[in-house]
Amino acid sequence: MLHPGEPRGHPNSARLTRPGRGCPVESFVLTLAGITKAHGPRTLFRDVSVFVGRADRFGLVGPNGAGKTTLLNVICGRESPDSGSITWEKGSSFGYLPQETAPAGAETVLDLATAVTPEFAELRDRLRAMEAGGSPACLEAEFEDRRRFDELGGYGVETKARIVLTGLGFRPADLDRPARAFSGGWVMRAHLARLLVREPALLLLDEPTNHLDLEVLLWLQDYLARYPGGLIIISHDRAFLNALCTGILELRGQELLRWTGNYDAFVRQRAAHVEQQLSLHKNQQREIAHLQRFVDRFGAKASLASRAKSKEKQIERLKEAAIELPEEDPRRISFRFPQPPRSALRVVTLRGVRQAYGENVVYRDLNFHAERGQRLVLVGPNGAGKSTLLKLLAGVIPVQKGTRELGGSVTAGYFAQNRLDNLDARRTVLEEAMEMRAANPGVTERLARTILGGFLFRKDDVFKKVAVLSGGEKSRLALARLLLAPPNLLLMDEPTTHLDIPSIDALVNALRQYEGTLIFISHDVHFIRSVAKGVLHVAAGHLTPYAGDYDYFLEKSHAAGAREALTAGLGGARPGGRERPPPAAAARAGPKTREQRRAEAEWRAARSAPLRALRAQVSDLERTIADLEARQAELTAALEAPETYAHPGRAQALNRELSGVVAQLQAAAADWERCASGLERIEKGGG
Repeated sequence: MLHPGEPRGHPNSARLTRPGRGCPVESFVLTLAGITKAHGPRTLFRDVSVFVGRADRFGLVGPNGAGKTTLLNVICGRESPDSGSITWEKGSSFGYLPQETAPAGAETVLDLATAVTPEFAELRDRLRAMEAGGSPACLEAEFEDRRRFDELGGYGVETKARIVLTGLGFRPADLDRPARAFSGGWVMRAHLARLLVREPALLLLDEPTNHLDLEVLLWLQDYLARYPGGLIIISHDRAFLNALCTGILELRGQELLRWTGNYDAFVRQRAAHVEQQLSLHKNQQREIAHLQRFVDRFGAKASLASRAKSKEKQIERLKEAAIELPEEDPRRISFRFPQPPRSALRVVTLRGVRQAYGENVVYRDLNFHAERGQRLVLVGPNGAGKSTLLKLLAGVIPVQKGTRELGGSVTAGYFAQNRLDNLDARRTVLEEAMEMRAANPGVTERLARTILGGFLFRKDDVFKKVAVLSGGEKSRLALARLLLAPPNLLLMDEPTTHLDIPSIDALVNALRQYEGTLIFISHDVHFIRSVAKGVLHVAAGHLTPYAGDYDYFLEKSHAAGAREALTAGLGGARPGGRERPPPAAAARAGPKTREQRRAEAEWRAARSAPLRALRAQVSDLERTIADLEARQAELTAALEAPETYAHPGRAQALNRELSGVVAQLQAAAADWERCASGLERIEKGGG
């Protein structure tokens, strides 16, 4: 593995290098030595070597097409290296979550998550059949099956699987449904649960956050932070990598570079490294030019010929050890939004809007307007109505009651969270681009191809069907369409999903130069901080504006953390740090109308609900822990009683139940600690 600062071709560039913690050789769970892999005539990586320890948490990054997924496939044996060796620590195991959809059959979600090994799944199914009324060949065989089943974790595995599946967003009723009844993203969650329940020594995760909403993502981030094994993660989520990684493996130019620290530390170190390489390259080229001038001037003179010859050899040595310029990524998008026509000052207005889904009323008497040039991010709890508000503003869904008005010369552009809401899967990339002629008659095929090329759709790529595009390609195509007919009101729902980090950076740069009005939803804190100039908090049908950037919102709302704040309720906080007065508080002079009383009741409920719910959760967990501890004591006493062993199978049944109780107790204690800490933070913050 090449280390930053070593020139290419250095004799130590392929040296196996230990992590900086100085852990002994036997603690390395994985060793790659001299791994080379090519696809056809193209070499993806050459002579890659690295140690991975049980405590290492690496983010694997690199340009599109550098071979990151291929490297994981080689590590886990899905592809063979062309040369080199892969060595696993004796007795160690690994788990791999691929980026593409994993298979699902007739098994239930819970069965999929508990299939931690083929042997365990076979024992589970066999014992289940026995318990359903089948008779074993002999009692000895049943006893051996139960002994081995308990040895592999027994019924504690199911308990743990239920906890993990719940954390990943499944409802209790979902666990007994066939896995194939769910979408690909939910099937991936079930496979991720299986890996987390199994707890291999090394987890290999390829874009694990792609299909997760923010609350589940934060749960997974917290879970992985306490994971007892090593991690190698491919992710385009900068905050996720920052929270988890202690090192970065960068795959670039067929080589693997190892950097210490999280992703932000990697960016700083790499920038300094590139600057150093540029300086060394310039100095080296200056020295070569100086020597060459001597050779050109005095090479023909007999008295200086020997010196000129010596200078030529010196030039050859310098060229052999030449510092190469850092390579730019050829697969990196770069674009700017064409500046749209100037709109009226008031861009869009909602008046007296009532919006509901069946019995669920999302907004009642909603009033809102946006002004020219604003850059607002919508934040608030999941299900609060952020996406609904964005769709109302975009005109994607009709207003059920009330009015939506666009200002003069306003054209709205909507970037949907589900990219296929904007795209037709039956069309080609070029056909989707040309469809924008309806909004901009000036769109020609040449212009469309030029803009598509900037989003990495080149040559025959433009004839791909939308249906076969990856998530990242669909996102890039949706952005390209916006450039072909630039709106002056841009409404974006999770625009960074499926984009790699360089593409997100390109989008940030483009939006910074955009002169229209921008309203968006995102769970990418880096993106929000880079783009938003105002925050609109959405909760319980109420909108609370913050006339400052995201850090201003964090300060004034007393949020527990930058990411947690995206889905948090306000608990009554308001800009300025004072408690927000109830609605219609200004109208104290006369009797309150029914609508005013209802609004005040809703405000009080919204203010106290999060705190009340958390207190109830802490109390419930304390009761659960007390019950589990009592049952644990009963089971332990029963196992210590001699009469237990006079009944065949009784001890095994008690052991099985005890394993489950212990697992539940551990999970409940962890949940209590998390909830109690959250409650303490809210109460200290005056929530």
